[in-house]
Amino acid sequence: MGEPFPAFTPVTLLTGFLGSGKTTLLKRLLTDPALAGCAVLINEFGEVGLDHYLLERIDETMVLLQSGCLCCTVRGELSEAIRDLHSKRERGVVPPFDRIVIESTGLADPFPVLSTLKADPVLRHHFKASGVVTTVDVVNADAQLVGYRESVRQVAIADVVVLTKTDISDPAQTELVKEMVRSINPDAPILQSVDGDLAIGILMDPTTLTRSDALQSPGGFYCDEGWVGPTALGHADRIRSFVLVFDGAVDWTTFGVWLTMLLNRHGDRILRVKGILNIEGEEFPVAIHAVQHLVHPPVHMRSWSDREQRSRIVFIVDGIDCSAIEQSFKTFHNIADATPSQEWEPSLV
Repeated sequence: MGEPFPAFTPVTLLTGFLGSGKTTLLKRLLTDPALAGCAVLINEFGEVGLDHYLLERIDETMVLLQSGCLCCTVRGELSEAIRDLHSKRERGVVPPFDRIVIESTGLADPFPVLSTLKADPVLRHHFKASGVVTTVDVVNADAQLVGYRESVRQVAIADVVVLTKTDISDPAQTELVKEMVRSINPDAPILQSVDGDLAIGILMDPTTLTRSDALQSPGGFYCDEGWVGPTALGHADRIRSFVLVFDGAVDWTTFGVWLTMLLNRHGDRILRVKGILNIEGEEFPVAIHAVQHLVHPPVHMRSWSDREQRSRIVFIVDGIDCSAIEQSFKTFHNIADATPSQEWEPSLV
């Protein structure tokens, strides 16, 4: 009997604007032996050019490469393609795989792809979102981030940002693009790739990377918009990031109800929430992560990164004022402190 399938097969989304080097990076992934046991869903076989790496053609939408990677094209609904893969894996029609990488189209908002995993009644029991990797073309990024909201949203939702074409760009331009990326998504690690050359392990589990300084902020209970970029992003200037910082331990139930209500009301405009919380009764912090309405399971960390043990939450939002979220949390927190939990009737901005 072969190795058992993982209870939840992790799914990584590879996204990036048109011409950002996503296809070059994808080809590198598909031909690397490190990707053996991985299924990759792409838009078109012809765009990637896999003829020289073909080991076996399983059917018109599915091929096995010499690297051991299973490559499939998506025709129709993404959910149907993943269900088909899952069914063929269980029936032994295709080699077993323990991870899926999905190529998103250049003009697509990445969130619907992630929400598919939660919304589909079959997929949510077998697959889980493990991270988003976004490619950014250094040469054209300034124009794309200024002119196209989709490009900004792809950066905002990323767990890792990969800068491409840095070999044909001067260092000053690369630094400018890094600052633009940080102004949109302050806690995403930024990597550089030349001709798709990048450590495969990083892309396979992008959530293992964190910026060490991403959540370090002065103490107090306040909302800091210091990460909002110095340059207006044209049509996308409603997208901004800020950090909510507060001292003292937080009641987990109180926070959970507040965050749930916040996402239910503003979920489409809250692109990303990521932070660490000092929870009452816990020795070490709890990490939280949400993308719009999609909330990942909390992670119990093994240590604190500073002595103050403050809670810090980074928000990336589209058209929501920082003070509104700050005030809603203060109001909810005050009501929870003054009222037994069974009688809470919080109002939310």
